[in-house]
This record gives sequence, C-alpha cells and structure tokens, in this order.
Amino acid sequence: MPDIAQLLVDILPFILIGFAAQMIDGALGMAFGVTTQTLLVSAMGVPPASASASVHLVEFFTTGASGLSHMWQRNVDWGLFRRLVPFGVLGGVTGAYILSNIDASAARPFVMLYLTGIGFYLLWRAIRMLKPRLEDPRYTSPLAAIGGFLDAAGGGGWGPVVTSNLLIQGGDPRKVIGTVNTAEFLLTTSISLTFLLTLGPAAFTLITVGLIIGGVIAAPFGAILVSRINPRLLLFGVSLVLIVTSAYSIWKAWPII
Repeated sequence: MPDIAQLLVDILPFILIGFAAQMIDGALGMAFGVTTQTLLVSAMGVPPASASASVHLVEFFTTGASGLSHMWQRNVDWGLFRRLVPFGVLGGVTGAYILSNIDASAARPFVMLYLTGIGFYLLWRAIRMLKPRLEDPRYTSPLAAIGGFLDAAGGGGWGPVVTSNLLIQGGDPRKVIGTVNTAEFLLTTSISLTFLLTLGPAAFTLITVGLIIGGVIAAPFGAILVSRINPRLLLFGVSLVLIVTSAYSIWKAWPII
C-alpha cells in the first residue's frame, strides 16, 4: 500500500500538467505541446529531450480523446475535416521523412514571429468586431500541408498554424477548433507511428502515463467549453495564447536569430 501511495504522489504532478495543457488545447485548438513541455522542463526539471519525447507520444492519445469529445459536442465541420486531413497527413509524413536528419530549429523563430503577428491580428479582430463575420474557409489544402509539414519538422505546430489561419479566413471558432483538433489525431498517428513502434513499452514512463491520464480526463471538458463559449471570447482566447506561446518561443530561440 505505501508503494501505491508513493506512486500516486509521484504521478500526480504529471496528471495535473496533462490536464491543464489539454484543457487549453481542447478549448482553444493549440498549445498542448508548448504548455506541457514548458511545465515539464521549468517546473518539474525534466530534461528537454525526455520532455519532447514524452509529449510527442502523449499527443497520440490526447488527440484521439479530444477528437471524440469534439464529435460528441458536434464541434466538427466534416466538410472542412475532409479537406484538411489528406493534405495534413501528406505534409506530416513528408516532413517526417525529409527532415528526419536535418536540424529544423533555425526556421522555428521565424515561424513563431509570423504566428505572433497572426495573434495580434486576431486580437485586433476580436476587439473591433462585436459579432465576428463567419465564412467557410477557402484556402485549406495548402494550409493543411504546410501545417502538417511544420508539425513534423518541429518548426511550428499543427494547431497554431492551421487554427489561426482558418480563423483569419473567417471560420467559426467553435467549428475550426473542433475540426482541427479532431484532424490532428490522424496527423499525429501518421507522424508518431514509427516512433511508437520503435520505442515500444519503454516509451511508457511515469511522465508519459501521467500526462496521458490527465489529458484524456480533460478532453471532454475542453470540448464542452468550446461549445459553450461565445465566438468572440474564443477569438480573444486564441489570440492571447498564440501571442504568449509564440513570443515565449522567440525569446527562447533569441540566440539563433
């Protein structure tokens, strides 16, 4: 019994980190990776390489739970989903193969600089528009391919790139967030499968298991928040998270710039 109690004490912080990160990601369509990795490295003292590997594997499970939760809450635009998935997977697989032996870190600050600008633009739109004008996004295939490629290369991320640009095109925040999160499961599966098979059971450390538990528990709550919050408030939330996370990434990579 004491051993079980100690195990619960050891795993609880990682469950809480996974829960908090997935709540943000599920409600705003981005930031699971950067939130989790920042908390693991800064608060828990986990080595960056171990944190990155854990987060990559955990997303395989959390994106699945998040996608099912968004389907349950009817947050998914299936027409948009069908336009995003094939090109997102193609971009992700291409990025994983081509850039497997290339350091893509040099491109990351510039992608984050672009996303910071997008964040300020979305914030400006949220402030000026009492009722956002909603339209069906038109430029989806190239966007999905770029988002998938950058996600695999580590230069940007599916959520920030795709969600923010679909919102710029006038997409309904609820549907955009739900659809992008649901599509991310197939993207993550295509990118992570080799990693998962290579590591096998050794990949499931205490950190990984804790993050999976917390993320899966939080997934339904994030989807419920999206379906309940006013589109303008969602736009505010997305813009602020985009600005903070992108600016933080730029600050970390400042010596590279």
